[in-house]
Amino acid sequence: MIMRTVRNQPKTTREDLVNDLKEAGTIVTKKTIGNPLRREGLKSCSTCKVSLLKKAHVQARLKFAKENLNDSEEIWVKVLWSDKTNIKLFGINSTRCVWRRGNAAYDPKNTIPTVKHGGGNIMLWEAFFCLGDRTTSQHQRDDRRGHVPSNLG
Repeated sequence: MIMRTVRNQPKTTREDLVNDLKEAGTIVTKKTIGNPLRREGLKSCSTCKVSLLKKAHVQARLKFAKENLNDSEEIWVKVLWSDKTNIKLFGINSTRCVWRRGNAAYDPKNTIPTVKHGGGNIMLWEAFFCLGDRTTSQHQRDDRRGHVPSNLG
């Protein structure tokens, strides 16, 4: 029962498993629950946070990769690569644990999808290309504006 539950729901906590067994009439401790899981090669690890991708996002990325698979180096030299991220200044960034094997960190069952939310944050933006890079950071009270700072344009 323990292995089946953890295999189907890796984010199950030891406390959840103790309560499930208690309802079934078996009283065990949290430590007792962890022993068979470790014997099966599972360990409690922090989940990896990954961007939430919808099916359309995955298909668009795959289409782009296939279309540009054989592009020459001269084309890629002209590309400006950029990325941005929000760093929350306030709030609780709690860590969630999951039971998994060592090589399954990015299995969708073992990750937490992330999305951006409003609140106090710092917006970081960077762009780079073959001749160098440009970096800036800007305080943004409301991340819903999502504009590129004028000093970068």
